Amino acid sequence: MDAVPEPARGARSALALGPDARAIAFGPQGSIDLARFAREVRGVAQTLPPARHAVNLCEDRYRFLVAFCAAALRGQTTLMPPSRAPAVVAEVMAQYGDSYCLGDRGPCGDEPMPHDYRLLPDVLPQADGDALVLDDDFHVAVGFTSGSTGRPKSNLKTWAAFRAGTLQNLAALADLLDADAVTPLIATVPPQHMYGMEMSILLPLLGAIAVHGGRPFFPGDVARALCDAPTPPLLVTTPVHLRALVESDVAMPPLAGIVSATAPLSAELAQAAEARFGCQVRELFGSTETCVIARRRTAVETAWTPLPGVRVSPQPDGAAVQATHLAQAVVLSDLVEVHADGRFELRGRNADLLEIAGKRASLGDLTRRLLAIPGIHDGVVFQMDPCARTGVRRIGAVAVAPGLDEAHVLAALRTQLDPVFLPRALRCVADLPRNETGKLTRETLANLLRTPVADGDGDLAVSPAC
Repeated sequence: MDAVPEPARGARSALALGPDARAIAFGPQGSIDLARFAREVRGVAQTLPPARHAVNLCEDRYRFLVAFCAAALRGQTTLMPPSRAPAVVAEVMAQYGDSYCLGDRGPCGDEPMPHDYRLLPDVLPQADGDALVLDDDFHVAVGFTSGSTGRPKSNLKTWAAFRAGTLQNLAALADLLDADAVTPLIATVPPQHMYGMEMSILLPLLGAIAVHGGRPFFPGDVARALCDAPTPPLLVTTPVHLRALVESDVAMPPLAGIVSATAPLSAELAQAAEARFGCQVRELFGSTETCVIARRRTAVETAWTPLPGVRVSPQPDGAAVQATHLAQAVVLSDLVEVHADGRFELRGRNADLLEIAGKRASLGDLTRRLLAIPGIHDGVVFQMDPCARTGVRRIGAVAVAPGLDEAHVLAALRTQLDPVFLPRALRCVADLPRNETGKLTRETLANLLRTPVADGDGDLAVSPAC
């Protein structure tokens, strides 16, 4: 367990920047200015229980923003579990003692609520008081990796690191923002995810940006949220959501730009989105450990440009990242090729590299070839857990391919892959169990392959002989 130290007392910085009249949030009912926001943060802070850690489960993004700042004002560190599933939340709370959950809605039906759950009132309390400031060294949040390749890992975030990273993000998005006014921002990603935290919580706090209180999911929801914006907004989303928007026939109001992250964005999808919406698509690269560190316009660029103050260096086992917002260099498992001007290109992930019978391949390339098969809408190739008897790790694949069966997909892969890299287990499904940010975990994929199926449905079962 990673204990969170007591807040250090030193330099202090504002929780939110801008004049009192500056809008920080908006929605169907209009905008909310910084003055009202500050009163509601103080009011909610006075109602919070004494504790060291809080898990913020608020669905409404503005309420999440208020609760996050209120907890910080009380000296409470916000825990950001990789999922809002009750079991995952309970596991994180068990690791960090003296914690509670804060949310803005009650249980739905028989849905279990986390232990010590506190519900925000419909009307947020307000209170006057001093300016909202935090110690720069205060550990304001603990982010957790997605667990896509194993157990989620925790990462402490200080307020100073969040501020420095946000300045970098503002610089990276400067040409998509309104230089003379507040830019509206709409996000399809949850604020509990580090990407959602950076783009939809920290940007409105520290930049001339106002965030929409909702989290639209379907194309129609996104269109309605866009209509709430007083001027063309910035859309923060993921490749999964972006593809749904591109393929939808829902009319979309004008956009200032689109930001994508959490999964690789193909050049084809980026080009289609720019043509469909008439704006640039900016892809961001980062991790829970580093936050955002690079950007590119994927429709026309393959190389990533590091953000100001960031340097990426190749290592035998990945890439070392040095940045002004990082206390020390962080080594990622991404393999990179760095150009003379500092830009870099991704060459796969160290954990994705496979060596079978003296031959090498990467899971990323295998997945790319799976997705290139006509008729496949989504899919992934992954390495299964070791066989208990032999210790051998075989390759599995799951695909969304309406109208195709497993035999057809496997036959197509045989024309693309060396036989040693063909999936040992393959299943076609209606959809992939992606989380809120479009990611998949190896455990959920493996469970799909383990699930018994009726005879004759065409599935290739996992061999009991490994």
